[in-house]
Amino acid sequence: MIKEFKYLFFILTIFLFICLTLKYYFSDVNKKKSYKSLNNLNEKIHTYTKKLPLLNSDTNNIVKYVENTGTNNKKKYNFWKLLTSDEK
Repeated sequence: MIKEFKYLFFILTIFLFICLTLKYYFSDVNKKKSYKSLNNLNEKIHTYTKKLPLLNSDTNNIVKYVENTGTNNKKKYNFWKLLTSDEK
């Protein structure tokens, strides 16, 4: 009998917690506080962005183009020959 009361008490406690949490979350007071908080953050971001210095671009003419000569002096390797060869 006590075990059933204990389970009933746990279920009621959990249900009450969920109901009160949802009630507060969807309340007008919470919505107003969250809106004020977001508004304050936006104002802070706006004031900080006004204070940021602008840096000049120093990336002009940094790309150097190399002409391809067309010669390909790469040695062609075969994987299996590399494993079996005794050359070092």
